[in-house]
Amino acid sequence: MTQETSHATNARILAETHFEISEFLKLFSPLLKRHLIGEDRQRSFSRLALCEIMTILVAHQIIGAPNLKHFYQKIIWQYHRREFPGLISYSRFSGSAAIAVVPLTLYLRFRMEMSRHTGLSVIDSTPLRVCMNLRIPRHQVFKGLAGRGKSSTGWFYGFKLHLVVNHVGELMNVFISEGNHDDRKPVLDLVRKLKGKLLGDKGYIKKKLLQQLMAQGVQLLTTLKKNMKPQQRTFFDRLLLRKRSLVETTNDLLKNYFQIEHSRHRSVTGLMNTILTALIAYTFYPTKPEMRSVVLQGAVVPITP
Repeated sequence: MTQETSHATNARILAETHFEISEFLKLFSPLLKRHLIGEDRQRSFSRLALCEIMTILVAHQIIGAPNLKHFYQKIIWQYHRREFPGLISYSRFSGSAAIAVVPLTLYLRFRMEMSRHTGLSVIDSTPLRVCMNLRIPRHQVFKGLAGRGKSSTGWFYGFKLHLVVNHVGELMNVFISEGNHDDRKPVLDLVRKLKGKLLGDKGYIKKKLLQQLMAQGVQLLTTLKKNMKPQQRTFFDRLLLRKRSLVETTNDLLKNYFQIEHSRHRSVTGLMNTILTALIAYTFYPTKPEMRSVVLQGAVVPITP
């Protein structure tokens, strides 16, 4: 890709993202006004409008720049000042970005409401490390908020991202917790609007939880622990469990392309903006991981238009 083509692509992404966000803000402006600081204070703090701040934060993730500072100084500042005439220094932008946390949260919820209810979903959690294990005693930014947890790859310090995706890779719901949070605790809230089959790993096994989900119209299918007796399952259910890795592909995409996990955060709002914009950018991703080569008749309810 030539440099001119790259700049044209970035300009198109910025324009499309700005349009989508501005339409959202028009629709939900009465709700946002109840949660945001006054317009006069915003204006004195930054010459950039809220829509422009959100656009830059989200577009940075969609375009896949190495980090926000590089995106702002090397791409926005050098090539797109015409689109953002009120540009400010990066340090001031970092400070003003704090006002975007609540709107980005609502925008993510808005984007997830557009996901289709297919009757087949996958649930999982993934660690969001905020520092290396050797640096835990000296870490101060998230002291009292982050926690030590253990994943399949070992111990970590930070937070957990709990997420539910449907069988075509669309985000249905998300939840952020400290690193030592039990994966089973947020399940009922995460799937409260869902019906059908829910695939998960053996960490979600709990008799009471299975009963509560069944009463809600959700059948939880998990892999078995070593000390558990074999269970009678249909061939189709066994086949579906082999496809559970769909959500792990989603996690890999969030971490390696959208960079939802890194150790450069200097504030809680910086962490929240990174997580929210990565998840929002994922909802725009055109080729999400999905379950292929699976006949879904009888397992998936008709997709609602």
